[in-house]
Amino acid sequence: MPRITALRAERGRVAVQLDGRPWRTIPVAAAAEVGLVVGLELDRALARTLGRVLRRHRAQEIALRALSRRDHSRSSLEARLERAGVAGSDRHEVLDRAERAGLVDDARFADARARLLAERGAGDLFVLDDLVRHGVDEAVARERLAAVEAEPARAARIVASRGLSLRTVRYLASRGFTEDTLEPLVADVESRAVR
Repeated sequence: MPRITALRAERGRVAVQLDGRPWRTIPVAAAAEVGLVVGLELDRALARTLGRVLRRHRAQEIALRALSRRDHSRSSLEARLERAGVAGSDRHEVLDRAERAGLVDDARFADARARLLAERGAGDLFVLDDLVRHGVDEAVARERLAAVEAEPARAARIVASRGLSLRTVRYLASRGFTEDTLEPLVADVESRAVR
């Protein structure tokens, strides 16, 4: 049975030696969780436990790295973990812990994303579609959409900067503005053309 002969700290990790030979470098937290100490025999049960702990720590590192770059919905973070090859049980455990810690919150994500898109001149249909594609529940997405600047006010800002024309109306339609917002603009363009 191989025996741990040395443990050396290296920048938040621990270099493990088995029977005097370098074996692996693992996170300090994983070594502590498993209880690795010099002189301990690395039997199959301990090796399996260490494997499970290392897989969970890897999943946590991937999730934290992704969340350090930007906010994610639960669904988008789960997709990120799946692409990285994290097993389903480890994904769900990490996602549940992240939600309990407040690192993942679909309502907060939807609120920030809706505000950002609205500020950039997106219409309600575009914002709603974007939130749903990011895995936000449609009811939550609609609730958060209702809290941003009203769509007609956003359209008026764009019309003021681009001028009122059919080209601007087409632009607004391509940005996901609803028919209710576009119809009065089309009527204004047509009434100006008749004069």
